[in-house]
Amino acid sequence: MGMSQRTRLLAPVGLLAVGAIALAGCAEGDSSGSSGSGGGETTVRIAGGITGTEADALNQSFEQFTADTGIKVVYTGDKSFEGNIVTKVSGGDAPDIAIVPQPGLLKTLIGTGEVQKASDAVSSNVDEYWGEDWKSYGTEDGTFYAAPMLANLKGYVWYSPAKFKEWGVEVPKTLDELMTLTQTIQQKTGAAPWCAGFASDAASGWPGTDWVEDMVLRLSGPDTYDKWVANEVKFTDPEIKQAFDAVGDILLNPNYVNAGFGDVRSINSTAFADVAAKVADGSCPMTHQASFLSANFLTVTNAAGQTPTIAPDGDVYAFLTPGVTEGELAVEGGGEFVAAFSEDENVQKVVEFMSTPEFADARVKLGGVISANKGADPSLASSEFLTEAMKTLQDPKTTLRFDASDLMPATVGAGSFWKGMVSWIDGTPTDQVLSDIQAGYDN
Repeated sequence: MGMSQRTRLLAPVGLLAVGAIALAGCAEGDSSGSSGSGGGETTVRIAGGITGTEADALNQSFEQFTADTGIKVVYTGDKSFEGNIVTKVSGGDAPDIAIVPQPGLLKTLIGTGEVQKASDAVSSNVDEYWGEDWKSYGTEDGTFYAAPMLANLKGYVWYSPAKFKEWGVEVPKTLDELMTLTQTIQQKTGAAPWCAGFASDAASGWPGTDWVEDMVLRLSGPDTYDKWVANEVKFTDPEIKQAFDAVGDILLNPNYVNAGFGDVRSINSTAFADVAAKVADGSCPMTHQASFLSANFLTVTNAAGQTPTIAPDGDVYAFLTPGVTEGELAVEGGGEFVAAFSEDENVQKVVEFMSTPEFADARVKLGGVISANKGADPSLASSEFLTEAMKTLQDPKTTLRFDASDLMPATVGAGSFWKGMVSWIDGTPTDQVLSDIQAGYDN
């Protein structure tokens, strides 16, 4: 799921908790009213799945905008946003703006008839700074509704450079080398080389979908990936089972997981962002997660009790999961989309601002995130790693595919696929899991 900053739920349960804050929507008003102009300070309310310190940073991103316009922006996050937002919108309790982490969910919201068409100004910004592919994700039946906000690059393997040096191993350049590296670390340490966490409240299971999506893209290529997203290649087809089997070679192997947490089934009870602490202190050699995991390293400590450095020679760093052949690699990304439920002038000003390089720069320089906005400055990113990831996203030569589960209908991408990953880790046979996921298209 992919999730966005899943995506969505971007922080450790407990610290970032990617915070148990209830979705306010427009139900939690204040004396100034929501997006009104009846005197006093105007307030525009935004809802989404980004919580904890990530939510704090998002609110800070609007400080200069508020100073310039007088429009106060209040963002409130909900860890169960994906499961709540459609009900709220359908029930007449929509926020002014929603930050939607999946195009599939966005299409469901558009189907309620409550999402407003994007303004010409927003459309122009997306044409200039994002491009046709990104615009297509916010478009339904030829009408453009929602601009992208931030973005993330998926498929990274986070590791400890110091541990790799100690063990005499190097970053792998092919999938075969990645499996050889896994075996080598297990043999040298006598412990599991990988850790993973699928727990994410109502969105539990989404980290597993990212693993599978990476493998579909690497083993079968972009064309098969696109057909899978379009339901032309089914979950029950051989190409998708091959990807599950490749992921299972790691995640279902008790010798390879779950470092620092327990056995295979502990993956489902481990919060997805809690793996950061185990990588930082050296108890987990490797974990698979998107670029946004870098934010979680800001809240944990290394073996010396200090905030870990993210650098090639630091405490933690990451490499993209390699492809079958060295140098041939398509990558997977994700992001959020800004949907407005009000035509109010002030709401529209906020939506327009969120599609600009100025907004992207304001949020990126606060740390932990990146943007694919081509007008944004990657040097503002909070680490060398994030700067390089952002440049990769902005590079027109990058073969990028959006998170598949985020593009699928919500009954599958945020439904049967997430649930299927949890069931798979709990021991349900692969063929049954694939059949159950595919059945989501019938719901």
